[in-house]
Amino acid sequence: MRAAKRLGLAVACLLLASLPAALAQSDYPNRPIRLIVGFIPGSAADITARVLGQRMGQILGQQFVIEAKPGAGSSLAAEFVARAANDGYTLFIASSANITNAAINPNLSFDMIKDFTPIALINTAAVILVVPPSTGVKNVEELIALAKSKPGEILYASTGVGTAPHLSGELLSMRAGIKLVHVPYQGSPQAATDLLAGRVTMMFSPASAVISQVEAGSLRALASAASKRPGILPNLPTMAEAGMPDFDTSIWFGLMAPAGTPRDIVDKLARAVREAVASNEVQRRSRRIRPPHRDGAQALGWGCPGRGPEEVTGDEAHGGD
Repeated sequence: MRAAKRLGLAVACLLLASLPAALAQSDYPNRPIRLIVGFIPGSAADITARVLGQRMGQILGQQFVIEAKPGAGSSLAAEFVARAANDGYTLFIASSANITNAAINPNLSFDMIKDFTPIALINTAAVILVVPPSTGVKNVEELIALAKSKPGEILYASTGVGTAPHLSGELLSMRAGIKLVHVPYQGSPQAATDLLAGRVTMMFSPASAVISQVEAGSLRALASAASKRPGILPNLPTMAEAGMPDFDTSIWFGLMAPAGTPRDIVDKLARAVREAVASNEVQRRSRRIRPPHRDGAQALGWGCPGRGPEEVTGDEAHGGD
C-alpha cells in the first residue's frame, strides 16, 4: 500500500512538473523566434528568410528575428541550431548546401538527419550562369572556348564550398573538359561584387541574387542550371539547351528545428509556412523585389511552396542538390 502511494505521488509530481511545458506549448509562440541563416545578408537564403519571416510573424503573432551566421557553406549556422534548445524558438533556413556538406565532410560535429526536425520545404530556386559583359562571352559555347584557351586561368565564384553554385562549376569543368579555379565566398552579394569588378570571370548564382544586375546589363546571363527555364528569365536557355544535358543544380530551402521539437509546434509552424507562401503579402513582396510585371513567387524562381514535414522526403531529405 505504501509503495502504491509512493508511486502515485511520484506520478502526480511528474504530471505537475510537465504541466508548465504543456502550457508553454499550447500558447506557442509567446516570444520572438530566431530564424538563423547560414549566408550573408542579401543572399538568396537571406531573402527567403526575410520574405517568409515577416509574413509568418504576422500569422503567428510574434516577430521573426533574422540572424546571419555565415561560414563553411552554412555549416556554422547548422551547428548553432543543432545545439539550440528544441523549444521552437530557434529555427534554421536549411538548404541543399547543408546536405551536400554533410556528404563531403564526415567530420562535422552534427548530423543533418539526427540533429534536426524538418518543418517544411519552403521553395526551390533556379541557379543561373552569369559573366560580366567585358568577357565578350555571349553563350555557354563561347565560355567553354575561352576556358580551353586559358586553362587554369578562369576563376569562378561561388557562395561557398559544397553549395549548388560550387558544384555547378565543378560539373561544368568535368562535362566540358576544362580547368576552372574555384573562389568561394560567404554569400552571393560578395561573389557578385567581385564578379562585377572583374576579379573573377564567371559565377553560377541563385537567380534572385543577380537578376537586378542582369536586367541592368552589368551582368550577362548565359544559361539556367535547371531542368526548365526560370519564370524570372523566361528567355534564358537551360544548360541542356546549351548542350549540357542533365545539368540541374537547383537550390532548395527548407525550415528546420532542433531534433526533439514537440510535434504540435512543428505542425503549427508548417501550417504557417504554407499560409505564408500562398499569401498575397508574399506575392506582393516578391513583386517589389523583382520588376512589377513578374508574377509573385515565380519572380523569385520559387517552386514547391510550403510542403510540410511529412512531405519533405526523397531528394530533399537525402541530399538532392
